[in-house]
Amino acid sequence: MTPEAVIGFARTAIETTLMLSLPLLGVSLVVGVVLSIVQAATQIQDPTLTFVPKIVVMFGAAIVAFPWLMDKMVGFTHDLIMNIPQYIQ
Repeated sequence: MTPEAVIGFARTAIETTLMLSLPLLGVSLVVGVVLSIVQAATQIQDPTLTFVPKIVVMFGAAIVAFPWLMDKMVGFTHDLIMNIPQYIQ
């Protein structure tokens, strides 16, 4: 396996990981900012006020995005398995 092939495989793996984590991290970021604004406006500084809604919203986002996430993971795995003969040369 050439160094270029290893770098290409690692790049694809990292891109896939980032693409899969983006929806959940984006939702968490938006909810965190909104809750921080609410906390600043109301001066309520309870840690559970940010933690519980983020968990609930991220769980909902994971359920909504699950078909797309599975499609991307299955596609990556299929490409990986189909390219094994090229990787071992």
